[in-house]
Amino acid sequence: MTIRRLSENTINKIAAGEVIERPASAVKELVENAIDAGAGDIRVVMVAGGRELISVSDDGCGMGPQDLALAVERHATSKLQEDNLSDIRTMGFRGEALPSIASVSRFSMTSRARGSDESWKIIIDGGHNQGLQPAARKTGTLVEVRDLFYATPARLKFLKAERTEFTHALDVIKRLAMANPEVGFSLMDGARRAFQVSAAQGELLDVRLRRLGAILGPEFEDNIVALDVTREMEGGQITLSGYAGLPTYNRGNARQQYLFVNGRPVKDKLLNGAVRGAYMDFLARNRHPVLALFVEIPTDMVDVNVHPAKAEVRFRDSGMVRGLIVGSLKRALTEAGHRAATTVAQSALGAFQPRSSYAKASPAYTAGLGERSLDFQKPLGQGFAPPAGRTESTEENPSEDSLSYPLGAARGQLHETYIISQTSDGIIIVDQHAAHERLVYERMKAHMTSGDVPRQLLLIPEVVELEQSAVDRLVARTAELADMGLSLEAFGSGAVVVREVPALLGDVDIKGLVRDLGDEVMELDQALSLTERLEDVCSTMACHGSVRAGRRLDGAEMNALLREMEQTPHSGQCNHGRPTYVELKLSDIERLFGRR
Repeated sequence: MTIRRLSENTINKIAAGEVIERPASAVKELVENAIDAGAGDIRVVMVAGGRELISVSDDGCGMGPQDLALAVERHATSKLQEDNLSDIRTMGFRGEALPSIASVSRFSMTSRARGSDESWKIIIDGGHNQGLQPAARKTGTLVEVRDLFYATPARLKFLKAERTEFTHALDVIKRLAMANPEVGFSLMDGARRAFQVSAAQGELLDVRLRRLGAILGPEFEDNIVALDVTREMEGGQITLSGYAGLPTYNRGNARQQYLFVNGRPVKDKLLNGAVRGAYMDFLARNRHPVLALFVEIPTDMVDVNVHPAKAEVRFRDSGMVRGLIVGSLKRALTEAGHRAATTVAQSALGAFQPRSSYAKASPAYTAGLGERSLDFQKPLGQGFAPPAGRTESTEENPSEDSLSYPLGAARGQLHETYIISQTSDGIIIVDQHAAHERLVYERMKAHMTSGDVPRQLLLIPEVVELEQSAVDRLVARTAELADMGLSLEAFGSGAVVVREVPALLGDVDIKGLVRDLGDEVMELDQALSLTERLEDVCSTMACHGSVRAGRRLDGAEMNALLREMEQTPHSGQCNHGRPTYVELKLSDIERLFGRR
């Protein structure tokens, strides 16, 4: 078999397969070029999801005829100074994007250099260069990509629906717009404007928040904590800034997690894992936070030359970067105290809204409803008492001081499950079990950190029967469980005996607790110790030691719970990420009754 050199056009098509996966990839490369050119305004137009046309126009520095001709040749770039791959300060540096795109499309690029009186245009059809020609163009560059992948029909068949491809491109534009608030962006879907943000001026953190709010919506600005942390290190310093959503402001997937390294949008497993680790204590496993984090690190400590698409990075000291992200996020969330997301109240209000279907069809009345409603109109007889378990007033006229507390003054309890509290400008409904579960959990973690977990010795040891496999798993972890205040040992075949429990749990269902811990230990990775999965084990214990739904509380107990919530970090959500309370302002309640 004879070895031969591939043609330049074939080489470019192979490179296009690596760099240009779909229309969004071409948009990304062209917009990054515009950013590197110092553009202040970038306009993108797509037709048929990018199949028929991708147009990117900018007002950057532009190019003269010689640079225009070189720009479409492989591995020709102005961005890699002195061939130093360890000091990359631009979005692009490979010199592959333009020739790769031009080899699989009908490509044209028109440019006028800043300060020049001439503009030039180059046309390439499926990799065949048709040369330079004079053109009319203001300062900047216009790139038009028509019939993308027409020269590689196999790749064309794998494209998704037009709407899907456009959505991918929209996500690319949004990520680049977040990282560059000083640049204006617009994206047209044919003749329809799908996205537009104007260039912003001012302090970086302020303009960045405004840009994020414009893209992610006003809810994001209302439900985040800010980060701005700098850590000195050998060879320079690393900075982590940005905004992280409160745990109760979460999503069912990780699509609204935006991560940037030196201004470059990345999808990195290390960074994603660090975010998961920071929120693991506050969210259920199937929920994900909303955030935008920006890492600035010396260029020689990060490698962006990992993948042709430049979406992955490698850090020289990955442990330090991960520790900075986890520690900074946890500290910021702790400082948020008992805050819960404003979307919790909005969801609650939405549940009160009448269903639209009621207006279209006659209501299906419950049998006996009319008769029962008449009973409420009768005069109250002697000895009348409210239904058991409905409400219990705790204070006829709460003082102004008690109303000034963030969570107000307890006014009653509904169904032995929900505490109703009055504030100076609204009401708060607290789930007593969820709230107390978080409080017990935080106390247990504090005792674990100090190495002093109060224990309660059982007068009569409790024998718990389990499957032998569960017994074996628990017995293998007795030393770690003892550090958490739970003392147990094997008791014959298929049973363990419990001698001590954490004092914080109070009157706890020991059998239920041990059985749940047996299941919990089975799900843990055998390579991990219980102390490394502290949040899982403590959460299980806290659930058993918290005030249960159905327990009647007096006024002092309810107010004590509210005061402790105000002083305890993360008390706005339970151990599974659900809100522990809902706050309704008077204005919200007035809207419910049509007063506003």
